[in-house]
Amino acid sequence: MITIALDAMGGDHGPSVTVPAALAALEHEPDIKLILVGQREAIAAELARQRAGESARLAIHHASEIVAMDEPPAEALRRKRDSSMRVAINLVKDGTARAAVSAGNTGALMATARFVLKTLPGIDRPAIVTTLPTTHGHVHMLDLGANVDCSADQLVQFAVMGSVLVSAVEGKPEPRVALLNIGAEDIKGNDVVKQTHERLRAAKLNYIGYVEGDQIYTGDVDVIVCDGFVGNVALKTSEGLAKMIAQFMREEFGRNPLTLLAGIVALPVMRAFRRRVDPRRYNGATLIGLNGTVIKSHGGADRLAFRQAIFEAVAEAKQDVPTRIGREIAGILKQGIVA
Repeated sequence: MITIALDAMGGDHGPSVTVPAALAALEHEPDIKLILVGQREAIAAELARQRAGESARLAIHHASEIVAMDEPPAEALRRKRDSSMRVAINLVKDGTARAAVSAGNTGALMATARFVLKTLPGIDRPAIVTTLPTTHGHVHMLDLGANVDCSADQLVQFAVMGSVLVSAVEGKPEPRVALLNIGAEDIKGNDVVKQTHERLRAAKLNYIGYVEGDQIYTGDVDVIVCDGFVGNVALKTSEGLAKMIAQFMREEFGRNPLTLLAGIVALPVMRAFRRRVDPRRYNGATLIGLNGTVIKSHGGADRLAFRQAIFEAVAEAKQDVPTRIGREIAGILKQGIVA
């Protein structure tokens, strides 16, 4: 039985989303137990609205405080030791749970997770990795904002962590790893990117070289590595582009009765397209590189999206991803590829 701790109070919606998502996850995954961490009365009230209650597979763990979405990470770390976020991570630390999931404040979650769980030996900094849809299926990309400045050593560490994650969760023995750059030629890129490129060539990874920005969504790769500044800009640009395309399509289909009719005819195709790119089905970013599994859900996640984040936590917990990363990093250190 895999036990997952859920920050039931986190995100924009709190228990009204996290509790129904937890119940849906329990129906889908028969071999998991979930711990709803947060204010007992609020959680119990939502369970009652869902005509459910505590059971052998669903427990409430009381935590008196909530980390606000706009709260400074340092304040949350210092002053809210009994927050639902902190307590959920503590449950991973003491072995009660195998993973924690939160839709709360990203900065506070990273700071708290790093403080409580610490990084794995050989890992300088944890990174944020998530899944993005592509023409070939999907790709894992890191870092997406945890580290705005990175050394070549740290980018190599990200590559190893991403490769291990994909290998463990998706069963791919040799995931294809690429480094994001402004061109495919060896002369392109800044010094850090060039140094990383040479070190990854020497590492025991299936490293295929550089990819450019357009290949994030069209390249046949499993892992794309970049620093957090570049990764976050790429991610937010993609989100903005998707919103613009959606708005333009609504405007064009609603322009006159003929285009409205065309929209109705195209509705099945549009629904299929929306399902393929639906961000809710890719929800759940991993704070990778820690001595434990922590999954960050989008703050505005609905029930479907938060359930997906729970599924990601279950998949990583089953494969004990942190332990696998520790072994791979130890091997890289022995090779002398990173300092």
